[in-house]
Amino acid sequence: MNTKLQSQDWHAESVEKTFTLLETSKNGIENEEVENRLKIYGQNQLPEPKTHSPFIRFLYQFHNVLIYVLMAAGLVTALLGHWVDASVIVGVVFINAAIGFIQEGKAEDALKAIQQMLSANAMVMREGKQISIKAELLVPGDIVFLQSGDKVPADLRLFQVKGLQVQEAALTGESIAVEKIVDSVSEQSVIGDRRCIAYSSTLVTHGQGRGVVVKTGADTEIGRISTLVSEVKSLETPLIAQMTQFGRWLTLAIVIIAIITFIIGFFIQDYVLDEMFLAAVSLAVAAIPEGLPAIMTITLAIGVQRMAKRNAIIRKLPAVETLGAVSVICSDKTGTLTRNEMTVRTIATTNNLFDLSGTGYNPHGKISMLGKDMDLEERPLLHELSRAAMLCNDSSLEQKEDEWFVHGDPMEGALLVAGFKAGLDIDTEVKKYPRTDLIPFESEHRFMATLHHSHTGEAFVFIKGAPEQILEMCSLQRSLDGDVSLEEAYWLQRIEELGSQGQRVLAMAMKPVKYEKMELTFSDVESDLIMLGMYGMIDPPREEAVEAVQVCKKAGIRVKMITGDHAATALAISRQLKLINTEDVLTGEDIAKMNEEELKLRVKDVDVYARVNPEHKLLLVRLLQEHGLIVAMTGDGVNDAPALKRADVGTAMGYNGTEAAKEAAEMVLTDDNFSSIIHAVEEGRTVYDNLKKAILFILPTNGGQALIILAAIMFGFHELPLTPVQILWVNMVTAITLALSLAFEPSEKNIMNREPRKVHEALLTPYLVWRVAFVSTILMAGTFSLFLWEMGEGASIEHARTVSVNTLLMFEVFYLFNARYITSSVLNWSGFTSNPYALLSIAILIVFQLAFTYLPVMQSLFGTTAINLSMWLTIIIVSSSVLFLVEFEKYIVRKLYYK
Repeated sequence: MNTKLQSQDWHAESVEKTFTLLETSKNGIENEEVENRLKIYGQNQLPEPKTHSPFIRFLYQFHNVLIYVLMAAGLVTALLGHWVDASVIVGVVFINAAIGFIQEGKAEDALKAIQQMLSANAMVMREGKQISIKAELLVPGDIVFLQSGDKVPADLRLFQVKGLQVQEAALTGESIAVEKIVDSVSEQSVIGDRRCIAYSSTLVTHGQGRGVVVKTGADTEIGRISTLVSEVKSLETPLIAQMTQFGRWLTLAIVIIAIITFIIGFFIQDYVLDEMFLAAVSLAVAAIPEGLPAIMTITLAIGVQRMAKRNAIIRKLPAVETLGAVSVICSDKTGTLTRNEMTVRTIATTNNLFDLSGTGYNPHGKISMLGKDMDLEERPLLHELSRAAMLCNDSSLEQKEDEWFVHGDPMEGALLVAGFKAGLDIDTEVKKYPRTDLIPFESEHRFMATLHHSHTGEAFVFIKGAPEQILEMCSLQRSLDGDVSLEEAYWLQRIEELGSQGQRVLAMAMKPVKYEKMELTFSDVESDLIMLGMYGMIDPPREEAVEAVQVCKKAGIRVKMITGDHAATALAISRQLKLINTEDVLTGEDIAKMNEEELKLRVKDVDVYARVNPEHKLLLVRLLQEHGLIVAMTGDGVNDAPALKRADVGTAMGYNGTEAAKEAAEMVLTDDNFSSIIHAVEEGRTVYDNLKKAILFILPTNGGQALIILAAIMFGFHELPLTPVQILWVNMVTAITLALSLAFEPSEKNIMNREPRKVHEALLTPYLVWRVAFVSTILMAGTFSLFLWEMGEGASIEHARTVSVNTLLMFEVFYLFNARYITSSVLNWSGFTSNPYALLSIAILIVFQLAFTYLPVMQSLFGTTAINLSMWLTIIIVSSSVLFLVEFEKYIVRKLYYK
């Protein structure tokens, strides 16, 4: 065997042709040939991911315009000899870098998590002998034995199965184990339908089988997903993009203003060079919002804490804010939108069709017909059918506190719950009709049969299984008038009707036998059965998920369901969830037949995708992003990892999710509940609002300071109203008190009734730029006026500067209330009291300012002096003007633009 057969569609090849192409037999391959194939194919393991060294990753954390601005501020303060302030700024820079470094390191663990899913050992046939080898030594052509509990060690083309069932949820997203076959399937079949293939890393849950290795290492399905993960590049978050753009413009503006100021002062106002240099540096220090990156990080961190309380764990800090911009949520179905608990919704008997209420495994619920509750004692056929379903059953129900759990097959558990709703008790029925023998369920015969003897001399066989199979075995059906001839057309209509609603159908039949019979054989149940009825069951939507989808609609967020389940089931669930488009569905086969342009035209409108492969999920996410949408993607399997990494916000399931999915995601839901995503989106929008409020608060502070310096230079003052160290004091104390309190702002009432924000919109809209300029002018006018007044009254420069600093800070105290709502009025009780952190921060700031003004050590450090009570009253009267002026400006804006 000299060539690789990497692209072969093994699921479409017959067993005979597979053996021929791989040049092998059921006795396995020779040891000498193993060595040759290892050279051709390499070992059965995934390649190590290429990553940057820790040092390079750490350095890369500093590659950010805002960090450059912050480092520039640190350098300036160091040059001015203020080492404490410089140390604080440098400390903030390194804390930001450390957080980014740690989070990025965790993200790179996604590929390692996939590698750990591979099997360690394999039982193989080589040279006619059955031996155990390390899974990494498997080569194409090896014969592998599988049994219950094994992890499949490579991709296998099965050629012998006996009741073989494999759990493939990690690859396909389908929660129910797949029954395997040996016959080939269509070449276009998606992964979930390739039943003759056992995939590497999936788990054998039942039965036995043998298969020939067709793909190993990176060529396997799990290896291909690993390659997809490594090739997918995480996108820059909207906030980082906006802050980068904002930082560039801010830096450019500060440099230009500082240069212009230097030119005016030196050439027009005749400042000496050293004096003008110090003034220009003061202006630059005043204009640089050195506290902004720290405030941004803290605001995001507070958002992380809030989300954790609502079952959403954030792994990557910027994802907090990205959630607020989400416009599409691509969600897995099973366990996220649904409960992952099968529930009987419909029972069909010969005479009636019954509906069952209740959800999941909780046995509380009612049985009704045509909307009316049933008197179950008057329904003997329903009783007999329910008894049969409870007795022909190997599962059990358990209650722990308020939760109900099924031990065994979920579909059998659903039958038990339906029996309880019909008024039966499992323990009573088992005692009345003890089991004496059974034929277990096998994929070859597709049914289960049990033999029971009553204490009154009766014996019955109960049979449940695939409805088409049971129909073939029946000749009669039970009705109110006794046993009558089977109406096959009636039952086929019921099967189609329930299937169209996305329900999985199980049929129940029975056969009376002689009391002396104690053993059950296939010949006993092959014919002459009596059809009792059929069950239609489905994994129902979570009630909170239905509500969450409606919240999404109001919030302008489109929900799309991407599942490994069948199209009919997916559409049925979409209707119950009330998605926008519940008529159209695209399957993996449909997607495979379409080119990208065709799919791109449909991807925005179609909301249901079924039987999809991992690359389909990745493609759907990418095409939605190409429409300019911000995409959140949920998933729990390895198959979801590439799409989770590509999505703007990858969301993994914390309870049932694989480690590979969690490591590729930005967010992990601890309760696997779709509604938790909506809570996280709400918190994300709140975080972005609070960031804007913090920026809208900080920038006028810097703008006001810069304008004060600029005004002093224009008027030819050689003694500036604020010194560089006083400016740094103002920036520091306002950042750690007033600005920080805005990070704790609660969500605004209408936050989930807005459309998602436009991601390409600048962080500072023209209106917000106007607000910054307007408030900066107010701060400058009031502060500079009091400085001029004090200097005109003959006060010392220390006294005038102390008045200036305190006036500026009191302006900010009053402006803090304005900043709590960007356009809404704050002149109400809630506006002043609903954020207790704001009131606490004001109290702390006042303590700081009293120390700044009156403590001798602070006076010597900052060049301040004591001021009297009347001066404080004057400062408060002047500074309070900003509260009323900005509220009046908001009122005008609301009248003009928010009628």
